[in-house]
Amino acid sequence: MSNVTPQKFEFQAEIKQLLDIVIHSLYTEKEIFVRELVSNASDALEKLRHTQITEPAAAADPQELAISVTTDDKAKTITIQDSGIGMTRAELIENLGTIAHSGSKQFLKSLGEGGAKNANLIGQFGVGFYSAFMVATGVKVYSRSWRAGEPGHVWSSDGSGSYEIEEVADQARGSKIVIALKDDCADYATDWKVKEILERYSAFVSFPINLNGKHVNTVQALWLRSKSEVKEEEYTAFYKFQAHAFDEPRLRLHFSADAPLAINALLFVPKDNTEKLGFSRTEASVALYCRKVLIDAKPKDLLPEWLRFLKGVVDSEDLPLNISRETMQDRALIGKLSKVITKRFLKFLEGEAKNHADRYAEFYTEFGIFLKEGAAMDPTHKEQLVKLLRFESSLTEPGKTTSLADYVTRLGADQKEIYYLVGPNRAAIESGPYLEGCKARNLEVLFCYEAVDEYVMGNVREFEGKALTAADHADVKLTDLPQPEGALSEADTKQLTAWLKETLGERVAEVKVSDRLVDSPALALNADKFMSPHMRRMMKAMNKDKPESPLRVNLEINPRSALMKRLFATHAAAPEKAKLVAEQILDNALISAGLLDDATPMVARLYKLLESV
Repeated sequence: MSNVTPQKFEFQAEIKQLLDIVIHSLYTEKEIFVRELVSNASDALEKLRHTQITEPAAAADPQELAISVTTDDKAKTITIQDSGIGMTRAELIENLGTIAHSGSKQFLKSLGEGGAKNANLIGQFGVGFYSAFMVATGVKVYSRSWRAGEPGHVWSSDGSGSYEIEEVADQARGSKIVIALKDDCADYATDWKVKEILERYSAFVSFPINLNGKHVNTVQALWLRSKSEVKEEEYTAFYKFQAHAFDEPRLRLHFSADAPLAINALLFVPKDNTEKLGFSRTEASVALYCRKVLIDAKPKDLLPEWLRFLKGVVDSEDLPLNISRETMQDRALIGKLSKVITKRFLKFLEGEAKNHADRYAEFYTEFGIFLKEGAAMDPTHKEQLVKLLRFESSLTEPGKTTSLADYVTRLGADQKEIYYLVGPNRAAIESGPYLEGCKARNLEVLFCYEAVDEYVMGNVREFEGKALTAADHADVKLTDLPQPEGALSEADTKQLTAWLKETLGERVAEVKVSDRLVDSPALALNADKFMSPHMRRMMKAMNKDKPESPLRVNLEINPRSALMKRLFATHAAAPEKAKLVAEQILDNALISAGLLDDATPMVARLYKLLESV
């Protein structure tokens, strides 16, 4: 240590204010100080590496470009040291004592326009440095510039309003920050705690980080490398590290963009949809970085909610760091970033669907539910998402699907609707009465098996000018078909429908002849055209403590059915038995429609009917 007396300085007024903000309100997590100081150390090394290209003297010192972190739990200190560009006495005063000057600000100016992108700079000793005072009773910064003949100095402060600078001997090139920790922050002097922080925030820093002599950042930032340079096994290893996963990724998107934002992204689709397996709702887990420094491991607003299944990394050097690292105040910038990444991923899925149909089908089986959620809830990306939806249909083989675009290519010249039916499975839809009318007219019907499908169709509403229409909707009007012989006469049919309306009473709003039945004797349609069976069940579940309004349906009958002809004959000859049959026909129709809430009366009725056999 030099015999020169330490010189004392007062912090600039703005620095005092800044220190108060940093210590008390800027950062929500105190551990952020480790990330900030390691980032600053990385910047100092990057500056030296650039200087070594332009200044041969800077390359004379053989020290390894690395960052060393040392913890001492007995002394309650943590030390972060780099072998970077270092600072002179004047630079210590400029960079740590005044807010108007920062090392990076001066360095970027000397590099000229565009230099930041090449040098990968973040901001040496800017706001981030002062985060050390959140945890410190005192901070010492030992530093020696790379310039030949420059002595080393130590800058020290307790953050209360002043600092001291003193010359020191035998100081290595670079900077060493020694933090004496507060009692309630003593954890930051333990190896395990700092290791966890470094692995979370600084895993991809370009230079080696050694914690108590052990190398901790061993995984490369693959997203910044060219796709042609990365091996498949490297992608898989990175995915497992970043996503904390044990499986291999199903799909991968690795891309970079320069406009409208500078972005490097590496996104993965996992093998399985954990929500589908019964696990809790997936949390957003595409990490946000700026020049390899973690901003947020799980940013909620980086991607739309329906893309929460994605894993990976997005890195944008356009993001402002400093305050925005923690608070992410620039919502407009994040919105632009979200829009670019989402559109790029959707374009990637379009390519998969076109060029790798089988692989896309496997992806859709697992993750199609998320695309449906987006199609229904995200108007910004609705058009792209709807094109990616897939359904089985009355024209596809079981297990095979079709798109809405392909459906439209098969439309007849006069068809204005895209028809769909919701049911638990293909067999249930094909055996039900609602498909008959469309099938007889060669109208293709999409099969929807998931509870969300009806909600999706109701929100999407149309595709390429064709309305999405439920084939079991009361308002569906189908073209006339030639009627085969053997039906009840018009007069008999009129008499039967009137009798059925009188007999079934308040249970039916209307009884009429159906234009959509071919083989089945009857079908039921909800009299409330705005309340589908599925929607009715949802409302019932949501309001289970409230009295339910009586169900009234429209009953459509098939006058060609043998059962209806037999009922017409019976209703006059044995009216009591005919009434039981009529009620059973209605209940059967309600079962097919998913509208029968209580089967108890039906069971009792069936026993009566069996007694009369």
